[in-house]
Amino acid sequence: MPPSGSRILYIDDDPGLRRLVERSLSRSGFFVECAASGPEGVEKAAADQFDLVAVDHYMPGQDGLATLAQLRALPSPPPIIYVTGSEESRIAVAALKAGAVDYVVKTVGEDFLDLLRRAIEQAMITVRTEEQLRETNERLEAMLREVNHRVANSLQLVSAFVHMQARAADAGAKAALEDTQRRITAIAQVHKRLYTGQAVDAVAMDDYLASLVSELEETWSTPQAPRAIRLSADAVRLDTDKAVALGIIVSELVSNACKYAYGPKEAGEVRVALSREGEGRFLLEVQDDGVGLPVDGKVKGTGLGSKLISAMASTLKTSVKYDPGHRGVSATLRAVC
Repeated sequence: MPPSGSRILYIDDDPGLRRLVERSLSRSGFFVECAASGPEGVEKAAADQFDLVAVDHYMPGQDGLATLAQLRALPSPPPIIYVTGSEESRIAVAALKAGAVDYVVKTVGEDFLDLLRRAIEQAMITVRTEEQLRETNERLEAMLREVNHRVANSLQLVSAFVHMQARAADAGAKAALEDTQRRITAIAQVHKRLYTGQAVDAVAMDDYLASLVSELEETWSTPQAPRAIRLSADAVRLDTDKAVALGIIVSELVSNACKYAYGPKEAGEVRVALSREGEGRFLLEVQDDGVGLPVDGKVKGTGLGSKLISAMASTLKTSVKYDPGHRGVSATLRAVC
């Protein structure tokens, strides 16, 4: 049942039927107000708050469909039930397409009043349920934003601790801790975008990669060995886990290129491209024009980066491929969005 005291506006040019509807709905606990024409009904709906409006189709001057369109154009339109004749299914369908939540066939006698009352009760229950679902979703989204905010802050704090530890470490440990700090930052950036963006469960990868690439360039490029990192990214959206995996892969591939592709006093460029590839798929490409992969196949450094790339690609149910014919290193990854 609808809440006691729900306010109903009934628009109909028939004064006798208006009185019958007002008495019948009032006995059911509704507060009912009537209007004798479409313009009068729209004026009342614009000036006051109603829980539901019922509109008759046949009215002189302005029919029900025109009135329905004006009601729907109000800033906060109420749910609308359309009243039409017994042989007017085409009009009823048109009203539903125009935004009416239901329609009632006008008949002679008490049947119409009962049908109208039940339609109003059901429409208000449906609207109230939708409002409750919307409020629940809004609360859940707010909670997820707070969770992502706290996760990002915690990761930033861990990154700061690692940075402090690296300052007191020897050269080998310092390099390893700096690599760890970059990986933590890549993950923290995902959660930052989740709590500052419109969506709480998906990351806009063009925006995320732009920020990640900017941080990597700031880290690796120096006046003595400039590293230009170029990004081209389509508007691809990925869920949190996939975004984290792809961010770590990009971070590792770019870092490897910056460290090993060019000489310590040589300028170099690294190119990152993310593009859509067919429906629901994407392609990642990371390229440089440096010395290329070692001929003997031995991994430079500790090998942890290569293991991370393989592990993250596995979570995306794919693998990273290397083009042996490319001058330098060309790594590609294809996966489902």
